[in-house]
Amino acid sequence: MSSVKNFDTYFKSAFTVDNVIFGFDESDLKILLIKRQEEPYENHWALPGYFVLPDEDLNTAARRVLKQLAGLDNVYLEQVKSFGSVDRHPFGRVITVAYFSLVKIADFNPRPDNDVANEVRWFSVADISHLDLAFDHEEMILECFAKLKRQVRVQPVGFELLPPRFTLTELQHLYEAILETDLDKRNFRKKILSMNLLIDLDEIQEGVAHRPAKLYRFDLQKYKEFLQEGFSFEVKESKRKEKPLSN
Repeated sequence: MSSVKNFDTYFKSAFTVDNVIFGFDESDLKILLIKRQEEPYENHWALPGYFVLPDEDLNTAARRVLKQLAGLDNVYLEQVKSFGSVDRHPFGRVITVAYFSLVKIADFNPRPDNDVANEVRWFSVADISHLDLAFDHEEMILECFAKLKRQVRVQPVGFELLPPRFTLTELQHLYEAILETDLDKRNFRKKILSMNLLIDLDEIQEGVAHRPAKLYRFDLQKYKEFLQEGFSFEVKESKRKEKPLSN
């Protein structure tokens, strides 16, 4: 055990927070990224993340950084995992804590309000491996995406990602985008409807080129019950040939 006089060795590390924000756009699951305008990794795409101030806790820092770097406020953030590889930051020892959230893309207008990022954009999760992201941010996204895959099988997630009114096809596309698989249409609908999670609005789509489909919304009370109690979501599926985020 080191003596007290050597304790200053342990106070030479910095802490950061990084936010992994998922959104859903029709049939495409997306991730929010910023373009850095400072070293290291200037002009690289990265997660909205930055240093924790000496006088703030981690949760406060995560919300502040997301607001400053991406212009997103009032977002529920869940702490996922810490990343502490010794050489993960070129300037020194930096330990980061990753936060995770699901949001409706239409509800937010991302924009930078700082000197760290000069652009904010949604990217398809399928394109992440081609972006040469800063730091170990691809690893963070993969970790959170794996969490989302596990979560969607035991808890409902559509309320956070879909518009207030949606079709069964849109809901199925959400599950397919997260699970990276094609689901059997009949089995999916049978499973979802049997859960009594949805309310039939007795309305159909308007202004669409295809045959209008029925519209539904989530039963909020039932949704909250499933969040608390969980469920088992298993339907017949066939794996897609390409799974970009699994590489």
